[in-house]
Amino acid sequence: MSAGTTQNGGDATRDSPSPVEEKAPKELALAALGSGSDIDAGLRGPNGEEYPTKEELETLRRVKGPINWIIYTIAFIELCERFAYYGTTAVFVNFISEPLPPGSTTGAGGTYLQAGALNQGQQASTGLVLFNSFWSYVMPLLGGYLADTYWGKYKTIHVAIVVAMFGHIILIISALPPVIANPRGALGCFSVGLIFFGIGVGFFKANISPMIAEQYESQQPRAIIRVLKSGERVVVDPVITISVIYMRYYFFINVGSLVGSIAMVYAEKYVGFWLSFTLPTALFIFCPLVLLAFSSKYTRRPPTGSVLGKAVALVGLSMKGRWSLNPIATIKNMRAPGFFERVKPSNIPVSERPAWMTFDDHWVDEVRRGFKACSVFVWYPIYWLSYNQLNNNLVSQAATMVLGGVPNDVVNNLDPIALLIFIPICDKLIYPALRRSGINLTPIKKITGGFVLGTLSMAVAAIIQHYIYMQSPCRDVQGYGYVDDCRSYLNRPADAPESEFKPPLTVWIQTPAYVLIALAEICASITGLEYAFTKAPKNMRGFITGVFWFSQAFSSAVSQAFVPLATDPYLVWLYMTVAIISALGGIGFWFNFAELDREEEALNALPDSLFKGSQNQDADFAALETAQVEQEKLRHAQGLDKNSAEGA
Repeated sequence: MSAGTTQNGGDATRDSPSPVEEKAPKELALAALGSGSDIDAGLRGPNGEEYPTKEELETLRRVKGPINWIIYTIAFIELCERFAYYGTTAVFVNFISEPLPPGSTTGAGGTYLQAGALNQGQQASTGLVLFNSFWSYVMPLLGGYLADTYWGKYKTIHVAIVVAMFGHIILIISALPPVIANPRGALGCFSVGLIFFGIGVGFFKANISPMIAEQYESQQPRAIIRVLKSGERVVVDPVITISVIYMRYYFFINVGSLVGSIAMVYAEKYVGFWLSFTLPTALFIFCPLVLLAFSSKYTRRPPTGSVLGKAVALVGLSMKGRWSLNPIATIKNMRAPGFFERVKPSNIPVSERPAWMTFDDHWVDEVRRGFKACSVFVWYPIYWLSYNQLNNNLVSQAATMVLGGVPNDVVNNLDPIALLIFIPICDKLIYPALRRSGINLTPIKKITGGFVLGTLSMAVAAIIQHYIYMQSPCRDVQGYGYVDDCRSYLNRPADAPESEFKPPLTVWIQTPAYVLIALAEICASITGLEYAFTKAPKNMRGFITGVFWFSQAFSSAVSQAFVPLATDPYLVWLYMTVAIISALGGIGFWFNFAELDREEEALNALPDSLFKGSQNQDADFAALETAQVEQEKLRHAQGLDKNSAEGA
């Protein structure tokens, strides 16, 4: 990608903005245009591209733009990282909870014996798996902050790879046969490995997803008009294109997840856990190799210095004199109309502006939009509660049914299989058909659908668990059967047929639960990444993406409260409790953000800000300001400035 200034003045590698300046010249330029939504004159960009008018935005069909091949190299890097992550974590439950099979020193159980190593039980495995999830998803906050402030995304990703590689090596050591022979020592070594593993994963996740979308944004930051061969005029919408990019990016994620998980589970079953931890580490080496090979092709946004502190200070300034011991009153004050409008630099006399106010009005609008995104992510821990069952309790549930030689921790790969089927269907068929019909599935609507589907998946899991209990050979006439220890209760040998100590239920009846979770991911997980990118200030994308992933960490912490229910005979209550919470969360989410949903178009059309930070002193601020004026004119002509001002 070129490092020069593009049409929006802020999409190239030197994109950071300038100090606060008086707005009078810009305001006069806008005043010459007339009054916002009354203008429908066609506009053209500096390279001859035609921008849609207000009427065209409302009436023309929207399509995606061309996707550059360089984007797929970043998707491949994520594929390798996800192969390493899911290939490693797929065997965590069995490694922690199950005992060594008779005669095995590596944990391999062969075709008919259950693979295992440390024999710590389901509660211990659930707790450690949830800790790993928590740690891996809290670290993106730090990784995103460091990238935005000091290192930039590209460098931070390299740091993440080094730290994660060190964690992978420690996990390999914990699974070596001499180490497994001492379960307590192996568990300690494993726990240390999780620390470094999670730091690397978190730093990586905060930066790889915004980096992939920035490759397209640098080519086309604004919606333009295109005439198809059929003669139809359409709007090439960058927001739709970014949505498609994230869907395909998620497709690559699940290719890595699926192949890694299945391959490593069979490596665990027939060779041992040491191989299940070694092979993902080997593939992980491709990440830095590909990054270095194409480094000159990537659009890279430099850090701008301390950004988060300015955003927090902005909120503090607006809340001055409005704090209250009553939290409801404080929240009400923060959501009051004009909260961000009153702290725009143009509304504060120069003599009264704080020294840290080195930005313009448009950065305040971006911060407002970023806080809106964060408020959406506050609800995500409820959505993640159902998703979190995928890698622990549903794996354990599978072990209590007839497997027929299939490892229990392979079954949850029905989720990535479903994603690999339904992502292309949504990308190529469902979403385009809805757009042709004039139906616009906004992010808020999609996320609400994710809550609904997550609720249904947990209801299905509860029904399955009920029948497992009711049909268990160990079932007491008066209650549920204690399935986990059924074989020992019946005094059956280790190589006894499954039919003698398990309910007559095939493990594949879990399929509907996994498919519903996959559909929920398409609606909520993919959309969350898209929302973090499109709504964050451009110099805070790493951190806002970290906030999105932190919602997963917070959910994992909340899930620890359900660990006492993660045992027989309470598992039906566990799944139903999560289903009820998800249903209530979905209802609350929609009613809370229905109004924000109507702002979607205006929020996406905000002009790029001029921001002066400690690390962008050499930016061409004059060119950036000229481009910003053009963006303001465009937004004014499309009738989008009035809408966003009303929401300030």
